Amino acid sequence: MKALFQEPTIKPDDILSISIYTIDPNTSMVVNQLSTQSAPTAIAMSSIAASPTPTGFLVDKNGEIQISVVGRVRLLGLTTFQARDLIQDIAAKSYNNPTVQVRYSNFKITVLGEVTRPATYTVPNEKLSILDALGLAGDLTIYGRRENVLLIRENDNKERSLVRLDLNSTKLFESPYFYLRQNDVIYVEPNKGKAASLNVARTQTIALIGTALTVLITLISRL
Repeated sequence: MKALFQEPTIKPDDILSISIYTIDPNTSMVVNQLSTQSAPTAIAMSSIAASPTPTGFLVDKNGEIQISVVGRVRLLGLTTFQARDLIQDIAAKSYNNPTVQVRYSNFKITVLGEVTRPATYTVPNEKLSILDALGLAGDLTIYGRRENVLLIRENDNKERSLVRLDLNSTKLFESPYFYLRQNDVIYVEPNKGKAASLNVARTQTIALIGTALTVLITLISRL
């Protein structure tokens, strides 16, 4: 049994890339140019892997966007496919046989902890699995715990749920958390080997400091 993918629905502060194509490309040029402009939003990126600022149409607090010629369109709660059909119907009043494409510009997830490239990643594909996300982050380091990966998800009510996932289990593919949602956070915990290596390094550092102090005291006592 495979995990079922649930299409995300559009919410305030989402950024959508919208393109309208017609027989005459010049008639839709204004809309498509606006769709490539930077939206007024800020996303904190890791210094390791910073993604470019997403561009497109910002969904306002009422769940609406403003498209040149087409006007204001309410997209709150719709999937990108439903939004495409709605915009296409409205655009047909102003354009001849329009074809519309809608996709997320700021579908982002964050991968932290024992991975090669911890960062916040903005992806063009809304169907993203936890394995895809870990692949973007360069996979787990040798110290990462594969059997206890933490997924943090926030719902529409701003309530957070914490889920533990075992990457070594085939049940992962049946989990409702196998496919990620926007703003999910993945945290890979360090294993005991990492703690042991830190302890060894700490012990070595303390030993070096102790040796240096002994030498210094010896030199001072001879003066």
